[in-house]
Amino acid sequence: MEPSPATRGSETTRLVSPRDHSSASGGLRLKSLFTEPSEPLPEEPKLEGMAFHHCHKDPMPQSGLSPERVQARRQLYAACAVCFIFMAGEVVGGYLAHSLAIMTDAAHLLADIGSMMGSLFSLWLSTRPATRTMTFGWHRSETLGALASVVSLWIVTGILLYLAFLRLLHSDYHIEAGAMLLTASIAVCANLLMAFVLHQTGAPHSHGSRGTEYAPLEEGHGYPLSLGNTSVRAAFVHVLGDLLQSLGVLAASILIYFKPQYKVADPISTFLFSICALGSTAPTLRDVLLVLMEGAPRSVEFEPVRDTLLSVPGVRATHDLHLWALTLTYHVASAHLAIDSTADPEAVLAEASSRLYSRFGFSSCTLQVERYKPEMAQCPRCQEPSQA
Repeated sequence: MEPSPATRGSETTRLVSPRDHSSASGGLRLKSLFTEPSEPLPEEPKLEGMAFHHCHKDPMPQSGLSPERVQARRQLYAACAVCFIFMAGEVVGGYLAHSLAIMTDAAHLLADIGSMMGSLFSLWLSTRPATRTMTFGWHRSETLGALASVVSLWIVTGILLYLAFLRLLHSDYHIEAGAMLLTASIAVCANLLMAFVLHQTGAPHSHGSRGTEYAPLEEGHGYPLSLGNTSVRAAFVHVLGDLLQSLGVLAASILIYFKPQYKVADPISTFLFSICALGSTAPTLRDVLLVLMEGAPRSVEFEPVRDTLLSVPGVRATHDLHLWALTLTYHVASAHLAIDSTADPEAVLAEASSRLYSRFGFSSCTLQVERYKPEMAQCPRCQEPSQA
């Protein structure tokens, strides 16, 4: 009977069932209590004579933030400060101008502040090491921050939509066109300034077609994913959306300034921009709920991962394949690999892990290697999950 190798890092190799191993060793001990063994008991395997497979390709991360993340944090701090100042100015200006359209733009800035604060909070928590209680670390705080940002935006937008609906029913309101025009002009300048602060010079480090979403789901190349770049890129895209909305508010304010009888443009703009704001956060909410429900990342499909594992020499079948995302950029995979009796478990483990890291950019992989048995084909638990 072959010994069961120990767990190495995030991958686990299992050759025999622990129950079989314990029952066999227990039987030998009971026999030795009543009869003299005819031959000496087998000695425990010596670790120094066994082949060693190091499953972690990347070195241990250093404590603190990397220079790249420090730069990202500085950009987010600056953009968050600018965003907060001009959001407060829009709230005051919208109140003085009695403009719901400007209030809607301020609500969108509030969502951007929440997104950037969530990114800064996750950057700080990412420096904390994993513990025996929080074995994955504190990375999921990024997802919770994104959820809080979306919920707050939807609540504020719902209130503004209700007020805009009342204005359409009752025309007893007055718009201070001058204050609205001044506030809208300042908002456009503020968004241009934030876009300049968040703009990343050089070639963008893109991993997929979803680079324009909040904290996009990425496919890496076996290296740690850059949370800093992702957060800054996501904030930059949000600012571009705010810039378009601010230009729309500016156009409505110009119309009301020169044609006061068209003051209905203010609640109409509120409806249009609210729909845009809710629509822009729908992908974020979908990704956040996918993470919280332990769903497979949208950038990684089940079939390619399964086929990649089956293409490893010596692998006969795979089961209990699970794909999920700890955060929007931290992808995890686990699987059982059934191998031939002649295959080398260490070689299979090394090759399978290397292919998963290099082709799909998983941040963590846990693989269990076991001998293939024909009854696995009829085992209900060994069957693939059904389509969604």
